[in-house]
Amino acid sequence: MSSQIRQLEPKALWNKFADLNAVPRGSKKEERVIAFMRDFGEQLGLETLVDEVGNVIIKKPATKGMESKTTVVMQSHLDMVHQKNNDTVFDFDTQGIDMYVDGDWVKAKGTTLGADNGLGVATIMAILESTDIAHPAIEALFTIDEETGMTGAMGLKGGLLSGGILLNLDTEEDDEIGVGCAGGIDVTATRTYKEEETPEFKTGFEIIVKGLQGGHSGMQIHEGLGNANKIMNRLLFDGFENFGLRISEIDGGSLRNAIPRESKAIVAIDAIHEAAFLLEMKEQADTIKTELKTMEPDLEIVFSKVDTPKMIMDLGVQEGFTRALYAAQNGVYRMSADIPNLVETSNNIAKVLVKDGNIHVGCLTRSSVESSKMDLANALRATFELTGCEVEFSGDYPGWTPNMDSPILKVMSNLYEEMNGTKPHVAACHAGLECGILGTHYPDMDMISFGPNIKGAHSPDERAQISSVQKFWKFVLEILKQIPNK
Repeated sequence: MSSQIRQLEPKALWNKFADLNAVPRGSKKEERVIAFMRDFGEQLGLETLVDEVGNVIIKKPATKGMESKTTVVMQSHLDMVHQKNNDTVFDFDTQGIDMYVDGDWVKAKGTTLGADNGLGVATIMAILESTDIAHPAIEALFTIDEETGMTGAMGLKGGLLSGGILLNLDTEEDDEIGVGCAGGIDVTATRTYKEEETPEFKTGFEIIVKGLQGGHSGMQIHEGLGNANKIMNRLLFDGFENFGLRISEIDGGSLRNAIPRESKAIVAIDAIHEAAFLLEMKEQADTIKTELKTMEPDLEIVFSKVDTPKMIMDLGVQEGFTRALYAAQNGVYRMSADIPNLVETSNNIAKVLVKDGNIHVGCLTRSSVESSKMDLANALRATFELTGCEVEFSGDYPGWTPNMDSPILKVMSNLYEEMNGTKPHVAACHAGLECGILGTHYPDMDMISFGPNIKGAHSPDERAQISSVQKFWKFVLEILKQIPNK
């Protein structure tokens, strides 16, 4: 309930978050939230503009005595990932997020919360609206479509901003100061195939993989979480090898930057082998659940008898496709040799769709090293081209190279230690932040990223820690006071 959220401290921030979460704001569907932000800026009497791609910029003059400080760009993205549990009835296009408080956490009922990056947006809104917070001149930059291509950051023109420091509020650990991130590229494999009529004496089954945690395909790619598309392909491969299983349909995963939680397939097997098929598949399912029991205790693999499908995949295409999907890299490809414990390069097999004579496989490949990113992308390309697919690269965006001599990094590191008694974790991350792209438009801007604790981003388990938001808010206010002079 938003009334619960509005009573949390700091009220200025949480009230803006509640306001924001009442507005549908899925990636590539940001019309309403763009209008919401434009109206917000204009009602405050602040200079407000919407650029040609939909980014919103709101400028606020410095408070008294802060005029000599460097202008600060405070930046967050307006869109959020739309994910819900399979049994949750919810329309992201028309409904606001249904939030509640659970101890020290704010959660959503069966959907993503939108804390990524709504808490950053709400923080900036609260500062823009404030009359008693000391700050230098602020240029608030609210970008669009960060989650599905970063087209807002890519479309931002040089010359719209004059700030010398950029504070990106899109990091998800409150003891971390981000100084670098991975770039990414979408790898999409497609092909058509000739369907065959299902032979006589076949019977139909539906296979469902569900109950996986899912999560952020960058920040959590190293955690050993289950990928529903890889699990399903393992079952289909085994079923074909042992029982001549034939595929009619597959629908697995959804968003490119979310580790897939669910997959469904419609298949046909020889009716005479039904009992043996179910026994073998149950053993295989139990094996997979045992392998993943620590990270995925709620994994379910369900086999249900259904009407026999009328059409199935061409046999040769099926064999090549399942082998290609088995061979395709998923998860960590290479760890960084320069930064301890940082994933350098990875891939997420995010979406697999097979239906009506069409195959579509969508992957998001990430890396902090451009050459390694393209090496893995080409490995995936070669794997799928060997089975007759056409492979397209799209949505290519650069990483953000760390600058350990950053002046704002020194200010923030010292301030964090003074306020908390411990040093912050200065790190690059494997997620895709907009700083790399923004740096191509504003190469002289000193950039940093930080934020409160957010867990389970890009999944219905997404949650924001209340005490961490309070810590983060105090940190933001002190940073604004200590911005260096021009």
